[in-house]
Amino acid sequence: MATAAVAIKEIFAALPHIKKTGANHLWFDFDKEADVLYVSMERPQNATDTDILEDGVFLRLRGKKVVGMTITNISRRFKK
Repeated sequence: MATAAVAIKEIFAALPHIKKTGANHLWFDFDKEADVLYVSMERPQNATDTDILEDGVFLRLRGKKVVGMTITNISRRFKK
């Protein structure tokens, strides 16, 4: 139960940042084998460009609008 409480606190801490995206919906897809988290603000994304934020973090863009994000090595970034 303590793990669930910690997870809920972390989700609540992220909410203000998620709200800033302006997205009405968010989709999360995790590829366990590749250890990659895909976050989509729109489906289909129809991205036209990609910006690299930091090692293994990619913003998917359509024009200047962020339509998705890809985070590689996700399990190493968020260790238990």
